[in-house]
Amino acid sequence: MLDLKLEIVVLPVSDVDRAKEFFTRIGFRENADFSGAGGFRVVQVTPPGSTASIIFGSRVTDAAPGSSQGVHLVVDDIVAAQKDLVTRGVDVSEIFHDAGGVFHHAGTEGRLPGPDPERQSYGSFATFTDPDGNMFVLQEVTRRLPGRVEHAIYRSAAELEHALRDAAAAHGRHEQELGREDPDWPAWYATYMAKAAGLGA
Repeated sequence: MLDLKLEIVVLPVSDVDRAKEFFTRIGFRENADFSGAGGFRVVQVTPPGSTASIIFGSRVTDAAPGSSQGVHLVVDDIVAAQKDLVTRGVDVSEIFHDAGGVFHHAGTEGRLPGPDPERQSYGSFATFTDPDGNMFVLQEVTRRLPGRVEHAIYRSAAELEHALRDAAAAHGRHEQELGREDPDWPAWYATYMAKAAGLGA
């Protein structure tokens, strides 16, 4: 089976500079801003923690500005994410969950106020729009369904270093219990760090 990864979402906007200011203000990283002949321009930004990016510009899509509806941005704390966006000047909806307890319906159908009562992963949402009216959905994901794995387990070199040091200390105790050096330490490290990252064995 092909290894397919989502890389780019193309967003239709009417004012490139306004869109760029908006997305960088809410924490998206600017990757590129390229101008070409005939007014062509493409800007690429990446949400923090994401491996997929957003592209917008002039002459990059024929879609009407504001016609993108429902791009989901995953967060691990919907309440904190909503508050953070508000402090950055974004008009964010109230947090909601769906009456059916699964995925939200179109528009406001079946929408109930507040996070999912049991705070189930995938079950709590909030929405906001960019200056053109392109609508984004925040979705709280605290635990992935089986088979769904994050691309980036560690968000920084410091986090990875901490995880390695923790694994090294645990492996030292493991070798003490064995009473000898562990020749298969790579497999032990892999299992330990995978479990620590919530991936299972």
